[in-house]
Amino acid sequence: MTSVGERIDPPSLVSLAAESIRKMILSGAFAPGERLVEERLTEHLGISRPPLREALRLLQNDGLVVTRPRYGSTVATLTDQDVFEILTLRTGLEKMAVELGVPVQDRSRLVACHEALERMERNAREEDRGSLVENGYAFHASIVGLAGHRRLSEIYRSVQQQMLLCMSRNLDARERYYESLVEHVARHRYLLELIEAGDPQAVLAELAVHGERSFAERRDPDGS
Repeated sequence: MTSVGERIDPPSLVSLAAESIRKMILSGAFAPGERLVEERLTEHLGISRPPLREALRLLQNDGLVVTRPRYGSTVATLTDQDVFEILTLRTGLEKMAVELGVPVQDRSRLVACHEALERMERNAREEDRGSLVENGYAFHASIVGLAGHRRLSEIYRSVQQQMLLCMSRNLDARERYYESLVEHVARHRYLLELIEAGDPQAVLAELAVHGERSFAERRDPDGS
């Protein structure tokens, strides 16, 4: 809470532009490897090139955009090895968190889980895919937080942007082939219900079929 008379700075034009482009990337409006044409973005966002380029620089620092001299900016891509490493790391960290954090000893830690889930439900109703991806990450990060293990949470956050890229592509695959956005969020509510029930093996079993690898599985050589 701010003190009386404390100034609250509004979001800058650069940060607003960066957030808008971030949402477009995570929603799938821009595909991996797609070039981000400055002329189109300045027209779409209603800004000039200097703040746009600064916004793209921020996104490059986050790992969502790649900028090369004389070529411009493109949406970051992930190699098969990148995806393998990110998904196996995520699985290992979440498994450790469940083993340490379920049954939940400090029930106040569940507040962050419920808040993230409520945002996801709102995002699904509004078909706001970019925000749904971000809040999906927040939900899973809150599950990791149940362990009360600071270093574990820090490691999870250290690959946040790469996880967001995977989650974005995965949400597209889930919606395209398996489920609606509302059904997607319902699976997360079921996961939280299992966590609150206090059986770590049931939670781990659900995580094993949670579907975070769907986008990778759809790229099998047989084209299925």
